[in-house]
Amino acid sequence: MRAPLALRTQRAIARQVVAMFNDPSRGETPIVRRPDGLFGPESVAWRVHGDVVGMLVGGVSGLLLQMLHPKVLAGVWDHSNFRADMHGRLRRTARFIAMTTYGGPEEATRAIERVRTIHSHLGGTLPSGEAYRVSDPELLAWVHVTECWSFLHGWIRYGEPDMSAADQDRYFVEMATMGAMLGADPLPRSKLEARRLIDRMRPQLRVDDRTREVARLVLSQPPSSPATAPIQTMTLQAGVELLPVWARRMHGLSAPVLTRPLVRAGTMGLARTLRWTFAGVRAADAPSS
Repeated sequence: MRAPLALRTQRAIARQVVAMFNDPSRGETPIVRRPDGLFGPESVAWRVHGDVVGMLVGGVSGLLLQMLHPKVLAGVWDHSNFRADMHGRLRRTARFIAMTTYGGPEEATRAIERVRTIHSHLGGTLPSGEAYRVSDPELLAWVHVTECWSFLHGWIRYGEPDMSAADQDRYFVEMATMGAMLGADPLPRSKLEARRLIDRMRPQLRVDDRTREVARLVLSQPPSSPATAPIQTMTLQAGVELLPVWARRMHGLSAPVLTRPLVRAGTMGLARTLRWTFAGVRAADAPSS
C-alpha cells in the first residue's frame, strides 16, 4: 500500500538530512541509539544532541569560537584537510558527537581513544615561533567548553527556550565525563563555570589571515546537495547570530538587528519542520504492537 503524501515527504526530507551526516562511500549509517552508553535516554545530552537544527547552528557557532584561539587554529590548519573537504570535517565531528552520545560504551570508548591517539602525535609551531601540542589539556578544554556552550545555546534558542538552569548545569556535568576522557582540563561543571572559563581564556584569542580564511571557508561552503541548500543557508546565518557579540566583532561578522528576527523565525520554522519530519518517520517505522 502506498504511503500517504505527508509520510513520503517526511521520508524524502529525512533521507537528505541523514545523507548530510553519513558517508555511504565509507559504509556509514546512522548511529543506533543504545540506552547503555555514556549518558542514557534520561540525560540532558540526549535531548540537546538529538536536535538537528540546534546542533547545526551550535556547530557553526562553536567552530568559529574555537578558531579564535591561535593554537587550536594551528592544529586544524596544520593537520587537517578542511580546506579541501570542509563537509567531511563537519560530518566527522557530527558523527563523533552522535557516536559518543548515543552509541554503546564500547563504541564511544573506541571513538574517544582514536581521537586521543591522533592528538597525541600532533603538534607544531605558530607563525610567531611558539610551539604547541594538540593534546595540550588547556587547548582541549577550550575546544570542549566552546563546543558545549554553543550546542547548549543552539538548543535553548531553537528547541527549549525555557530550559531550567538546573538542566543547563547538568549538561555541563554530563559533558565533563567525555571531556575528561579526551584529556581536557580544566572542565566546567556548570554554566557559570563555563562562562568563567571562556572569559579567562579570552585574552589568548587572536584574529589573523588564517582565522579569516577558516571563517570564510565555513561560511561560504557550497551545500552538499541542492535539497540541503536552504538548511545550510539558514543554519550558517543562525550560527553567526548565536555567537557572543565580542566574538562576532573579532571575526568582523555582523548580525544586523533588523534581520535578526527573520533569521530566528526562519531557523525556528526549519527546526519545527525537521522535528515533524523525523517524528513522522519514526512513528511510521516503529513496529506495531
